[in-house]
Amino acid sequence: MSDPILQTIDGPIATVVLNNPDKMNALTLDAWAGLGRVIAALSENTDLRCVVIRGAGDKAFCAGADIADFVENRADAAQARDYGAVVAETLNALVGCLHPTVAVIQGACTGGGLEIACCCDIRIANASSRFGVPINRLGHAFAYPEMAPVAAAVGRRMVLELLLEGRIMDSDEAERCGLVNRVVADKDLDAEAEATAGRIAEGAPLANRATKKFLNRLLDPTPLTREELDEAYELCDSEDYAEGMRAFLAKEKPDFKGR
Repeated sequence: MSDPILQTIDGPIATVVLNNPDKMNALTLDAWAGLGRVIAALSENTDLRCVVIRGAGDKAFCAGADIADFVENRADAAQARDYGAVVAETLNALVGCLHPTVAVIQGACTGGGLEIACCCDIRIANASSRFGVPINRLGHAFAYPEMAPVAAAVGRRMVLELLLEGRIMDSDEAERCGLVNRVVADKDLDAEAEATAGRIAEGAPLANRATKKFLNRLLDPTPLTREELDEAYELCDSEDYAEGMRAFLAKEKPDFKGR
């Protein structure tokens, strides 16, 4: 059996592939755990500046969990709690990834696949993509950790529509409701993904990482401490800040080192 999670690194950009094309890249329990381990390891690699996540083939980003796997690993509430803990850990790894993440969505992006996409910082879809969470057809509901990233992406109103109706929306509607950042023609998806990752990688990595950290912190209603407020300015002591200022004034392209 081939590895369900593949990864490659090209300079500052890592690409993670959900690799189960015969089942529209559906994830088994082992695949969920493997994805979490891969993202955690990439997050520790400070040479990286962007992580791209996509599905194998051209039919799906990810159709969600592999339901056939439920018979063995999610047959009752006790197993479901253990299964859900693995999923939650993986989703937390995605949200907390040190580097900016880009979901490149082609074809089906449903259920757990939608959870993964919504944990990414930027979502780019092709015109043929489609989205939904028909989980009520299984007699089940989104658990809290699974619902959270989707709700953060589109809000309560759209989450209720997706879950209660269980319908599948097309790429145009997904763009209108803010589920994806942009939609491109099928033939342009790879080029747009490469260009997006390239633009991210050209930015100062310390600044991009701080942007993610600060935004995630703002979602916590706890008042910011003085130390947290001051942290926003600490980058002004970095080599990258000095390089950015120098390059701007010299009208040159900056050469950021991530320090």
